[in-house]
Amino acid sequence: MNILKNIVTVVYVINCLVLIVICLMQSKDDEGASGAIVGGSSSSFYEKNKGRTKEGKLKRWTIILGIVFVILTIVLGLLYML
Repeated sequence: MNILKNIVTVVYVINCLVLIVICLMQSKDDEGASGAIVGGSSSSFYEKNKGRTKEGKLKRWTIILGIVFVILTIVLGLLYML
């Protein structure tokens, strides 16, 4: 059981570091509250292919690593309770 705790802890730390780096690599959205109220034009070529850009890929990986972070947090909590 101790080996499993160590392996999950190492994966957790690596996930945390990668998540921090990816979050720092993302660009800031300048739309703010006015962009949420007014909305943006979704008919442009860029908006239709947003997932293929660097920003889209970074956003996707941030969501994936965030979900993995939550799952590993729960697993580590359960392992250290035992």
